[in-house]
Amino acid sequence: MVVRGAPAIGAAAAYGVVLAAQQFMKEEKENFLKNMENALNVLSKSRPTAVNLTWAIGRMRGVLEKVKDLSVSDIYEALKEEANKIYFEDLETNKKMAKIGNEVIKPNAVILTHCNTGALATVGYGTALGVIREAHYSGKNIFVYADETRPRLQGAKLTAWELVQEGIPAKLIADSVAATLIRDGKIDIILVGADRIALNGDTANKIGTFMLSVVAKVYNVPFYVVAPTSTIDFNIETGAEIVIEERSPEEVTHINGVRIAPEGIDVYNPAFDVTPHENITGIITEKGIIRPPFRENILKLR
Repeated sequence: MVVRGAPAIGAAAAYGVVLAAQQFMKEEKENFLKNMENALNVLSKSRPTAVNLTWAIGRMRGVLEKVKDLSVSDIYEALKEEANKIYFEDLETNKKMAKIGNEVIKPNAVILTHCNTGALATVGYGTALGVIREAHYSGKNIFVYADETRPRLQGAKLTAWELVQEGIPAKLIADSVAATLIRDGKIDIILVGADRIALNGDTANKIGTFMLSVVAKVYNVPFYVVAPTSTIDFNIETGAEIVIEERSPEEVTHINGVRIAPEGIDVYNPAFDVTPHENITGIITEKGIIRPPFRENILKLR
């Protein structure tokens, strides 16, 4: 897992297409197009859960189809231009979401966040962490709890680093601490990202998100998903249709290359889980906050 974060995966895939075009530029036109089709297929299957990947590949495929009668060099330039558009659109989208999401953050709010949803998960600024960043910049005197996010520890390694760099008051916690904080009334709002959102609002995100949503619902803590509309999959009705990526057992049995579990133990290591729409207060997008009924309001964005 070299690139992670749904928006970053989408942008990386777009530039992957550009690199493929660059690699095949010396081929004859027919072979070039054949190789490009193969590259698109390989890239589209590289990460099954994040819909931004297929969204970005779809855009690049559309450009390739539109300009396929041009010279190879002109095709390459058109693909590069589209990849750059995807990059800058994501940055602008993140900033819009941050401003919109800041509306739900009250002064002195204590925020819990999961995994990494900042500049390191996008082309810049961030989704859920972008909202946190905006609230901090606007002087709301917020405090953040970032959970470690086992097994890859994106919260500890990435989110904690971003919070420190921005000077945002925060504490890093073990994943198992979150429920106690929520129960004890120490969390005002929870902000998470998303890798794929179904039409009914069911949301796939980093493993552990569903668990947080359940506790939040029990204790009436607002639970918001922050994601661009490119993360919405208009082709699936519910989260049951989302393919969940499973990752290497070593992510669970080892930490930084050191084995922490006994030899011979089997491992189940899904990278994502699905939070049902009924646990979600709202979905913060660059076009506004989507609230229940999710299906009806999501379809308005199509």
